[in-house]
Amino acid sequence: MHGSHPVGKLAVGAEARSPLLEIETRLLWLATSIVHHANKVRPNPSGLKVGGHQASCASMVSIMTSLWFDQLQPGDRVSVKPHASPVLHGINYLLGELDAKYLTTLRQFGGLQSYPSRVKDPDPVDYSTGSVGIGATAPIWGAIARRYVHTQIGPAGKGRQYSLVGDAELDEGAVWEAILDSSVAELGEIVWIVDLNRQSLDRVVPHIAADRLSAMFAAAGWQVLTVKFGSLLEALFTRSGGPELRSRILGMSNPEYQRLLRCGADELRRRLPGGGPEGAEIAALIADLDDATLLRAIRNLGGHDLDALRSAYGQIDDTRPTVIIAYTIKGYRLPTQGHPQNHSSLLTVKQYDELATELGMDPAAPWSRFEAGSAPAGICLATADRLRREPISVAEPPVVPADLRRTPTGIASTQAALGRALLDLSRQAPDAAKRVVTVSPDVSSTTNIAGWLNKVGVWSPNERRNWFDDDPETIMHWREKPTGQHMELGIAETNLVGLLSELGATWSRWGQPLFPIGVVYDPFVERALEPWSYGIYAGGQSILVGTPSGVTLAAEGGAHQSIKTPSIGLEQPGCVSYEPAFAVDVEWTLMSCIGQLGRPDGKSSYLRLSTRPVDQTLAAVPEDPAARERRRHQVVAGAYTLRRAEVPAITLVGMGAVMVEVLLAAERLNAQGVGVDVVCVTSPGLLFEAMQARRGLADGPSWILDQVLPAHRAAPMVTVLDGHPHTLAFLTGINNVPGAALGVSRFGQVGTLDDVYRYHGIDTESIVRAALDLVEG
Repeated sequence: MHGSHPVGKLAVGAEARSPLLEIETRLLWLATSIVHHANKVRPNPSGLKVGGHQASCASMVSIMTSLWFDQLQPGDRVSVKPHASPVLHGINYLLGELDAKYLTTLRQFGGLQSYPSRVKDPDPVDYSTGSVGIGATAPIWGAIARRYVHTQIGPAGKGRQYSLVGDAELDEGAVWEAILDSSVAELGEIVWIVDLNRQSLDRVVPHIAADRLSAMFAAAGWQVLTVKFGSLLEALFTRSGGPELRSRILGMSNPEYQRLLRCGADELRRRLPGGGPEGAEIAALIADLDDATLLRAIRNLGGHDLDALRSAYGQIDDTRPTVIIAYTIKGYRLPTQGHPQNHSSLLTVKQYDELATELGMDPAAPWSRFEAGSAPAGICLATADRLRREPISVAEPPVVPADLRRTPTGIASTQAALGRALLDLSRQAPDAAKRVVTVSPDVSSTTNIAGWLNKVGVWSPNERRNWFDDDPETIMHWREKPTGQHMELGIAETNLVGLLSELGATWSRWGQPLFPIGVVYDPFVERALEPWSYGIYAGGQSILVGTPSGVTLAAEGGAHQSIKTPSIGLEQPGCVSYEPAFAVDVEWTLMSCIGQLGRPDGKSSYLRLSTRPVDQTLAAVPEDPAARERRRHQVVAGAYTLRRAEVPAITLVGMGAVMVEVLLAAERLNAQGVGVDVVCVTSPGLLFEAMQARRGLADGPSWILDQVLPAHRAAPMVTVLDGHPHTLAFLTGINNVPGAALGVSRFGQVGTLDDVYRYHGIDTESIVRAALDLVEG
């Protein structure tokens, strides 16, 4: 059933469909021309490949024509497969959403992007795509984000979430991680349309089987609809010899079928019957067809038949996710159709001109619109009016307190400080805390956010009974309800950051900002990095917390260590990273990060935390309110001074868990008469930006360098962290001093913390030796 989602009112039948067929043809021409102009017309002084995907566009034109001009409603959103972006731009052009001047700018600086981009393209794009698997699954997380806003904050509209997916994209494991997640089976607004053209970048894929794909989707609870053949072939199947023809087409391999698409009529008559016993019946059937009908019939797949597609849309069950597997031809109606290497191939100028003649277009005026008053023009106007969305008014995020006024004095870890800070926020700033939503991949208890989870509950579209709520030995209470503020997915970090990114985009989609915080084991940040980075690129603002981290998780050895994550945080665009050493640093940096979410000029953050218990008095937090605020300001800016000598002979710079060893080394050096300044770094990325700004290579403040590493106190420097040493090595360049960079650059070993730190040379002894070498040298 189609539920309450209205369908288009165009009648079925060739005469009624003809204006839609004209639109389909025009979109094929526009998409082909957009790529052609970028490669064959626009000057290219460098000679570098521009590229584009005419064949991948052609396989999607029918699907996108039927979807936009006959099905979509204003609340629906569509994730378009990356290589079909010119089709999307062509649609937006016909709907009046894209100026003609952009049609010549594909892959040009400031022009149409290589792949659909919400933030960089000049026309409307619902989802940024381009990285395999991420765009496909984004509407799943977008659906959850919309539901969350609707139940927690206020109305967020309704509508289907479509994914237009290339069949080769289903090779991406993250796609199946998302499909199989238990939370997805309830999302009836999800509709995937698989462009089953059976080709990848290099070849015809020999063993793509729709039946196997269908079974996999069905096993995950999805409705499966298959659009295999068009009306012409279905009609032929009813004639004498038709069942044999159907059996022959279904039984042949993908490469054999694709080869038939390259045949002329005479050769097709020889090849199509095959060598089996049904060959005579097939030969007799096709003997009655003229050459044009025969060639059209072999290409008459369901994904190119508007009636077949419309019928499939009418069968969508809105109570569960749906996948429509549409058989298509890569390069459909182009001279390159069906060729095994047509993925990136471009039409020659001659082929382009011949296509223009075949389609009835003018290659000298490729951007013409439909004549005013014509039936296709009327459909375009009606579609534009139907799909018009009301402008979004973005709500101002609630104020986030900069300082929760807690001054820890006992033994605590930075990981434990995260959960405590969230609970403090809920007491002191409930409006801000209401916008916080935490996400984890089945590690809530082991990352110390169980207290927060117990307080706010677990979000679910429907309330579920907690069968352990009366068990006195149950510490973490799993209360699932629509008002919960924690979400938990399976152990799949890609899913987590996909959801995190969409939760971080609600301010721009529905005008309601959220403060999403994802918590993962730091060794798995790299697994989640690429989709999280893409989410930031697409406008999602979130906080990713990696904990526990480094070789400080000594008992886990080399199997669980995160050497590179500190530099990842330094290098990630659109993101500020922090590695706090003390609990109060966690509070201050977390509040600052939350305060940068959910706004047009906002940014994402990455916090690297540790399970190491540390004496919090080592932080020496100033008691004077003004001095405390100055310290907070420095912590958020990237670094602060913990100890200062009268005359420094050496500067020890540490970050994160190893500050304990740095302070012990300072005491031992002081005992030997060596004056030591101790600097605690919280964000190497911010310090690097400050250094670049000071040198005129970037915009931004540089005051933190003058306060923490002033030139008049320059001294040889030892930098130490539980991560790769190059992360802090640049600091010696601030004042051009000699230095030694200590850190972790090889796989770890299981052992005690002392053993492991000694093995990697980040223990107190190693710091003292490195400092004395510099001082005496």
